[in-house]
Amino acid sequence: MMEQVFRELQEADIGRVAWKEPMSKHTTWKIGGPADVLIEPEGIKALQRAMAVITTWNVPWRAVGRGSNLLVEDAGIKGVVIKLGRNMEYMEENNIQIRAGAGFSFIKLATILSKKGYSGLEFAGGIPGTVGGAVFMNAGAHGSDMSDIVVKAHVLYPDGSLVWLTNEELEFSYRTSILQKERAVVCEAVLALKEGNKEEVVEEMKKHKDYRRSTQPWNYPCAGSVFRNPLPNHAGALIEKAGLKGYHHGGAGISEQHANFIVNLDQAKASDVSAIIRHVQDTIYELYGITMQTEVEIVERNANL
Repeated sequence: MMEQVFRELQEADIGRVAWKEPMSKHTTWKIGGPADVLIEPEGIKALQRAMAVITTWNVPWRAVGRGSNLLVEDAGIKGVVIKLGRNMEYMEENNIQIRAGAGFSFIKLATILSKKGYSGLEFAGGIPGTVGGAVFMNAGAHGSDMSDIVVKAHVLYPDGSLVWLTNEELEFSYRTSILQKERAVVCEAVLALKEGNKEEVVEEMKKHKDYRRSTQPWNYPCAGSVFRNPLPNHAGALIEKAGLKGYHHGGAGISEQHANFIVNLDQAKASDVSAIIRHVQDTIYELYGITMQTEVEIVERNANL
C-alpha cells in the first residue's frame, strides 16, 4: 500500500517525496530509522494536496520541523512524515505583528527580529527547532514562552480544512498545547511583539545565547532538554544529585555539562537513548519518589499516530 501512496504523492506535485528516508538526517540527535515516506511540501496548498492523499489511504502520518525534540525509534516511522522545512520558511511584518511560516527557524526568526528592535522573542535565543514546533509544544525559556506572544496559528486538519486557532483556543500550558491532543499541522503563526530598544533587545538575546552555549553541550548531537522539570524541582539538578552525570549506554551518554541532556557520543542508537531515559526515570523515582516525564517526543514504529 505504501508504494501506491508514494506514487500518488509524487503525482500530486507537492514537492520532494522520498522513499525510506533515514530520519537520522532529519533529527538533531542524528538518530532514527527510515520513514516509509517523507515529504517536504512546497507550501500550504501543496500540504493540503498531500493530506488529501494521506487521508484517502488512511495511513499514519506525522509532521516534523527540524527534529530538535524527537527520538525516532531505530525501526523508523510507519506511514508518512511531513517535514515542514525551508519551503515553509517565510516571514511577513505588519507593524509589531509577525506572520511566520511553520518551517522558519526559531533562532533565525528571533535573531532577525531582535536586530529590528522588536521585543518579545528574547527568550528564544538558542532554542532550536521551527516556529511550528515552538507553537506545538509551547516552547519557552527564561520565564517566557510562546503563549506570551502567539496571537493565532493557522492549522490544517486531516479533513483538509484550514483553521485559525486563537491563543485561547490553542490551550497553552507548560510545554503543551491543544495540538498535542488534536490531529493537526501548524502551517504558520502570527506573533505579537513590542517595540523595544534595539541595543537592549540584541544584548538580551546575546545573553541568553551565551548562557546556553556555556551551560549546554551543543558540541555533540542532542535534542535539548530530555525531561520536563517536575516543578518545583529542576530535572537537571535532580539527575546530577542522583550521581548520573556521565552515565553511558552504548553510543549515548548523559552530558557532563548539563545533566538534562543526553548526547550522541558515537553513532548512538535510539535504543541507547531509551535505555538511559528509563534508567534516569527508575533512579529518580527510587531515590526521590518523583516521576520524570520526557520533554522530547519518543516516536515508536507502530505508534498510533
